[in-house]
Parts: sequence; C-alpha cells; structure tokens
Amino acid sequence: MDTETIGKEDWEELQRNLEATIPVYDRVNRVATFGQVSRWRRMVRNRLPEEGRILEIGCGPGSFAEDVLGYDLVCLDPIPEMLRVAEERVNSARSGRGDSPATFVHGKAEELPFEDSSFDAVCTLFSFRDWYDKRAGISEALRVLKPGGVFVIVDPAKINRLHGFLGWLWMRTYVSLYARMLYRSETHPWKWLTKTYVSFGTTKDYVRMIREQGFSEVEAKVVFPGMATIWQGRKSN
Repeated sequence: MDTETIGKEDWEELQRNLEATIPVYDRVNRVATFGQVSRWRRMVRNRLPEEGRILEIGCGPGSFAEDVLGYDLVCLDPIPEMLRVAEERVNSARSGRGDSPATFVHGKAEELPFEDSSFDAVCTLFSFRDWYDKRAGISEALRVLKPGGVFVIVDPAKINRLHGFLGWLWMRTYVSLYARMLYRSETHPWKWLTKTYVSFGTTKDYVRMIREQGFSEVEAKVVFPGMATIWQGRKSN
C-alpha cells in the first residue's frame, strides 16, 4: 500500500475485514473519536448544496446516509452486505420522515456506474483511505459531478510525520484495545484501520492530488482535536 493505491490482494483482504466490522461499526467509531464522528458527519452535510442529487461513495452500513434529509440520495459501496444493512437502515429512517427512498448501488469509486455530470455533490466519509486507486476515484467523482458540483471527503488527519505517528499510536493502543474487548480476540478486523492509516498520505498530499485531478477551489480543514481532515473541491463551470 502507498499514499495513492492499495495492492489487489490487500484491497480484497481489506474488504473482508470491513464487512466483519458491521455489527460494531458505529460503536467503535464513537469510542475511537470521543464521539466527534457525529459532528464531522454534520459538517459534511452542511457543505452539501441545499437540494439536488447526492452520491455517497463507500456508504458502509449507512451511518451518514441515515441522517441525510431530503435529496435524491444514491449510496454506493463495494461490499454487498454493507449495502443490505444500509438500505434497510437508511430507507426505514427516510420513510419515517416522508423522504423518498435512497438508491443503493454496488460498485467501486474507481469505476462509478453513472453517467457524466449526473450529481450535484459527491461525498465520501472514512472510505477514501480504503479506495483501491485514489487518483482514479477522484477523477471519477469529477466526471459524474455537474459543473459547479462539490466534492467532500472526511477521513483521519495526518498533518505531518509526527502527527501521523501519534495517530498510529492512538489506533494501535486505545482503539485496538477496545476492539479486542468487543471481539474478545486479538485477531479483529479493526487492525486494518491502523494498517490503512499508516499508508495514508498527509492532508497536503490529497489537496495536491485533488487539484491535479482537475478540481478547483480545493481546500482542507483539519478538525479539532486534529483527528480528521475535511477536503473540499468544486468542478468548474
């Protein structure tokens, strides 16, 4: 693995481990972020346009999409079981609010099964670091966005080498200990959280990459207490 790609065998193993996290996905995320994950998701929702068609890449079990009000919402994930769990969870919530059902699509960020210029916004939350090929995925997000559309990413922050080491230490000790307690085993799928973080680039690496793939107005914000970064770019008119 490197800052741009994940090897085929590693990526396939990662998908199997991600599927195994489903039963405790939200619980571990809350503990790992001191409950900040809900605030970060809200910050992404606040960056979406007021209306339109929204794509979430890597929707997981629906933790973000469940609270997206309105919109023509499309959720994509490469893991069928994630989609099954998310569809039941998200559309139950949307039905209770009177929103139209979201659409759930099996697919990868690098090969989005959608037409050009078909979304007003594309977002991905805690999935970007798991993409098989980040440059290809960013290019696909640009392709499917309408002119003026916004692209938003949130993922663990790594400001520099020291900050990255502290993040690794946090995941390697506290998060791993909690996961071991939940799974009652030293072999648990959350070890991959640490593994993908180690190879993840810095905040500046991905600002540069998003610009190089054709986005304008690219900016990044490291969110207090320095555990996450929100990147944003716009497709030129």
